[in-house]
Amino acid sequence: MSAVIDYIKDSFEELRNNVSWTPRAELQRLVVIVLVFSVIFSLAIWGADTVLSEVVGFYFQLING
Repeated sequence: MSAVIDYIKDSFEELRNNVSWTPRAELQRLVVIVLVFSVIFSLAIWGADTVLSEVVGFYFQLING
């Protein structure tokens, strides 16, 4: 159990002292960029899904008469 506690303490110390964190303003800007692209990508996938659903539906209407 002592090894686990030492590992956790060392992990927090490394996070505190050795990790370079992104400045808050840049982090907020990057989050907005990721959100915008996520929305655009999800809309593109929704559009492709809608078009393909219509194409498949039309195809099945043709083969079923």
